[in-house]
Amino acid sequence: MCALQGEPVDRTPVWLLFPYHPTSYYVDVRSHPDYRRIFDLSQQQGVIMLNRRNPAVRWHSPDVVYERAEIASNSGPVHRRTMKWGGVQVYSDHPRKAGSPGKKLLESDEDLEAFCRLPIEDNEPRIEADLKDQLGEYRREQSEFPLDQGSMMLDLGSPVNALYHSSNLEEYAIWSLTHDSLIVDWLGRMMKQLEIVYRFCLERDLADVYFLVGSELAAPPLVSRETFQRWVVPYESRLIALVHSYGKKVIQHFHGQIHEILPDFVTMNPDGLHTIEAPPVGNCTLSQAYETTQARITLIGNIQYDEFRSATPAEMRRRVHETLDEVAGRRFILSPTAGPFDTDPSPTLLENYRAFIQAAAEYPEIRPAP
Repeated sequence: MCALQGEPVDRTPVWLLFPYHPTSYYVDVRSHPDYRRIFDLSQQQGVIMLNRRNPAVRWHSPDVVYERAEIASNSGPVHRRTMKWGGVQVYSDHPRKAGSPGKKLLESDEDLEAFCRLPIEDNEPRIEADLKDQLGEYRREQSEFPLDQGSMMLDLGSPVNALYHSSNLEEYAIWSLTHDSLIVDWLGRMMKQLEIVYRFCLERDLADVYFLVGSELAAPPLVSRETFQRWVVPYESRLIALVHSYGKKVIQHFHGQIHEILPDFVTMNPDGLHTIEAPPVGNCTLSQAYETTQARITLIGNIQYDEFRSATPAEMRRRVHETLDEVAGRRFILSPTAGPFDTDPSPTLLENYRAFIQAAAEYPEIRPAP
């Protein structure tokens, strides 16, 4: 919390992105025998744990019918998911055979236009009832989590998330030019749902940190900065302000070419920003990012996950020390650019996690934040 607030720290803050409880997108590090050794070392070294959880509600009102069916196709059996409302219908196809073609929910202008007609669930009592059904499991996890070593962290989404993940991305980029007004209207309606979800969690003090991942889903070079300013900035600014009004913290997540839009993150005003990626992966160094953010945001990163797979432990220690030299005591949390998604980690990956943790612990000097 000191790091996120820009206050002096007594050691290098380190965040591994390791979840404490299982997730669908990362390895369960506490039950995996190889990762468990790294997890235990991280606890011994006081590494930050942010227990990322993802409570969610149904996108649409109850009169939208969701159907699932197995159908035959020329390439084999397909799992079809359909959404129906009145005369409106959209569907996605998920092939059972690896490598077979499927269909995204939104592949055509007609798909998008139909999807944007479906009524979004914005009935507060129904949304809260859905969340209350998940609250018992969440409270159990909250009681198990060692709060002296970190915080519960909620990832509740941003309006653009559902659209991005449902779309053929080539069409998605074109829609930013041809269907912008339709999409902005849809984003505004989805925002009403999300504000109910956020308030439910904030009013019950479910987490100290909120994680927003939508910004990277509507940004250059996929779409223009102007689109980013219409599809992301207004909504994430409101969500961040809402979280701050309850005294909680926000970390925004962004992979890729952030340099052009960094001023927009200053406008949105998160407490932390993960992750700043230098060339060739991204287009912004940490030093350049500090020039733009002017100590108003805690930067989080910046060791590429691929380096954990390929570097030697000596190279990893050097990269950590070079990174800490570059930040020079400014607002910073050391972190990989991605979480543990390798289910069969190589010895190199595991040794580099160990070197990463130890290099931060042995770094010789911590300067007060300016």
